[in-house]
Amino acid sequence: MREASLDFLKSLIAAPSPSGYEQPAARVWRDYVAPYAERIEHDLHGNSMAFRAGQGGPRLMFAGHCDELGFMVYNVDEKGFIYIRTIGGHDISLIPGRRVILLGTNGPVPGVTGKKAIHLMDAEERKTVPKLEQIWIDIGSASREETLEKIAIGDPIIYDTGYQQLTDDLATSRAFDDKVGAFAVAEALRLLQGKKLTAEVVSVATVQEEIGLRGAHTSTYSVDPTVGIAVDVTHATDYPQLSNTKYGDTRLGGGPVILRGANANPIVVQRLMEAARAEDIPFQVLAFPRGTGTDANAIQLTRGGVATGLIGIPLRYMHTPSEVVSLADVENTARLLAAFAERVEKDADFRPQ
Repeated sequence: MREASLDFLKSLIAAPSPSGYEQPAARVWRDYVAPYAERIEHDLHGNSMAFRAGQGGPRLMFAGHCDELGFMVYNVDEKGFIYIRTIGGHDISLIPGRRVILLGTNGPVPGVTGKKAIHLMDAEERKTVPKLEQIWIDIGSASREETLEKIAIGDPIIYDTGYQQLTDDLATSRAFDDKVGAFAVAEALRLLQGKKLTAEVVSVATVQEEIGLRGAHTSTYSVDPTVGIAVDVTHATDYPQLSNTKYGDTRLGGGPVILRGANANPIVVQRLMEAARAEDIPFQVLAFPRGTGTDANAIQLTRGGVATGLIGIPLRYMHTPSEVVSLADVENTARLLAAFAERVEKDADFRPQ
């Protein structure tokens, strides 16, 4: 991956963006994509849209969500300990013992997540996952008043884990889900710079995907595309204790994953595969027989229906503070989007025959 693109990915990761609080990441995204678009917009919901004009062809929407998992300050007790609610789908067993950053109005506040130490648990307690109300955040305060001088009810919280390379190709971080998708749809516009396109391309960094695909609903309604391709992460199944018979065979470094099934228009699927083969882009295929829990589901069902595609970027350890991706897969996803857009003709018909 070229250095400037990798710097953008790192900046996008570093910008906190729990669902409903995406503004810092959205600003990073808009700043990066601005040189490659005719115009940039962001709406009342928080979605960011970058428009690249075509020559009368269909309008294509490429969508990656820029929100991430997080927490919210829910209550503060008399001793200054903070109780939380989750933003998005967490594995509660992974929350205790983590460093976190509370995004207070007056600046970030470091903290740690605490629970009763194992030495103080009885035998039954040791067998169970703690409930969320049995976990708190400690910022070192001695009273409720001291805590509320630094943070407020409703402030968002993220894990204090950032980008790190594991190998030349594999990297780990919180929030790869789905900042790699938001990266890919922005990077696709860069790759299309200077290319003569028939299709209009609108890349969108959607919001609030983790709490119900909400930004995809509103942005797709506004953009009103003929074709919408969502880019999200998908489960890599190349690590221990996963059955390929049960979960399929998806590997880091194997290329972007093209969905086949009810949530994907068959002509979009065919054209994605043709573009990948023409550009020697490795790809994988995932079969899924119904609607997905991704922005593709919302895109497909907007207005009178949208010809939808879904590209997954393989990821290990989804919804944890240490997700793992292949940078080659991320880069090839952007290449695939650009190759698809270049091949859409003015009279392209995406109605299944």
